[in-house]
Amino acid sequence: MGGEKDYHLPRIPRGQILNAYKAGPEAVISLIEYLQDQHDNIVDRVVDQITKLTERIKALEEKDNKDSHNSDKPSSSDGLHRRIHKRRESSGKKPGGQEGHEGTTLSMVEHPQQVQIHEVKVCQRCGKSLHQEKVCGYEPRQVFDIPPIAVEVTEHRAQIKRCPHCRQLSVAAFPLGVSHKTQYGPRLKAFAVYLKNYGFLSYDRAAQAFADLFAIPLSVGTLASIDRRCGQRVEGVVEQIRQKLIHAKVVHFDETGLSINGKLHWLHGAGNQEFTYYYPHQRRGTAATDQIGILPRLKGNAVHDNWKPYMKYSCSHSLCNAHHIRELTAVYEPGGQPWAQQMIGLLLDSKQTVEQAKRTGKKTLPLCDIRKYESRYEAIIASGMKANPPPDRADSPATRGRIKRSKARNLLERLDRLREETLRYMTDFRVPFDNNAAERDIRMMRIQQKVSGAFRSYGGALSFCQIRSYISTIRKQGLSVIDAIMNAFEKDLTLTDCLSK
Repeated sequence: MGGEKDYHLPRIPRGQILNAYKAGPEAVISLIEYLQDQHDNIVDRVVDQITKLTERIKALEEKDNKDSHNSDKPSSSDGLHRRIHKRRESSGKKPGGQEGHEGTTLSMVEHPQQVQIHEVKVCQRCGKSLHQEKVCGYEPRQVFDIPPIAVEVTEHRAQIKRCPHCRQLSVAAFPLGVSHKTQYGPRLKAFAVYLKNYGFLSYDRAAQAFADLFAIPLSVGTLASIDRRCGQRVEGVVEQIRQKLIHAKVVHFDETGLSINGKLHWLHGAGNQEFTYYYPHQRRGTAATDQIGILPRLKGNAVHDNWKPYMKYSCSHSLCNAHHIRELTAVYEPGGQPWAQQMIGLLLDSKQTVEQAKRTGKKTLPLCDIRKYESRYEAIIASGMKANPPPDRADSPATRGRIKRSKARNLLERLDRLREETLRYMTDFRVPFDNNAAERDIRMMRIQQKVSGAFRSYGGALSFCQIRSYISTIRKQGLSVIDAIMNAFEKDLTLTDCLSK
């Protein structure tokens, strides 16, 4: 951009003006026309600059107004000045536990491990000694605590005997897994894996935790070795989880950035209410999805946020309406476009209707209800299209390629084009309203990166993904994570073994 002098008419010397006057009317007219041309050029530049600045201000305002309620930004990015946006209506109930709600406080046990008797020595009224009096009863109070934890060392001694006939020495076999002079047991290794992969501690903090809690000086290298070993032990089970998802009726998909050795990779997640599968890859799109092999072979329904590479696969698709509501909120709040608020209302109303039908045992909505919501959907789209007409080529500075559309127009065209995928939760009750299940699974991996940082090698990231696939699946099945990790170290597992209580 030019300096301030570019926005002023050129200064014509007095002598030049006099010369034009003496030269006659044509010279004066030419001088004035020259000044008019310069003025028009300046006005055009000023208008162009104002337009660019206005667009820039609008873009900055849109960026500043975005948070987790109207964009894909995580709630952790909202900061201390997070705005609270309520979509649920007040239930009229007071905060806290409601009448009839069963509490979760500690309950006294019948047989405590230790009992301490506290003697009453004098009368609390007159002060007379009660030392010789019989005990009438006890008022019990129980304290739940963890006793000091000490490492228990078990020495395995294999008998050695000499045969009296051939004089050959024979040695007894050690139990499976006892293969070194000294080694850590499966419970200790399970604790190490738990702290690192479920508690998301870094290796340094996990080593410090072992020193503080158990007085065991584990090194970072030892912890990394235990992790790698666990990843290898659960590899077969994780492959069986992948096969289960391939044949599942509904699978959620999502991905997030992953730093490995200072380079951007992508962590891909696939899962449902029973199983979780994670895999790290250098690419985000089709190359990674094809290598993972779940979505290309899926015969059920894929739930996702309309990431374009997902849509190329031939299975049925359903889109995340939580994403749609955030996008619609971003359209409605700054510009006040009524159609966006109406679409939010339709989505939430239909969701509530579906949930009510599920509670009553229905497998699908009545056809009349589906038609009602579809008609409202079409009417809202038509209203939005009218309020956001497509851009005119004559109004666009670009002479080639696709004309840039507004975000509202892009959203409308997508909702119109993918209405079946958007509303599939109404026609198939197995399909959820949103993709929150995948986002919950992926959120755990984001927490790991925030707490523990990046991975130093691809092998470490792969081990972590295998262990987290195993742990997340175990949690979804309502089983003990510690016991499951111990089992992985103690014996060769199948998925059936893992899920049997």
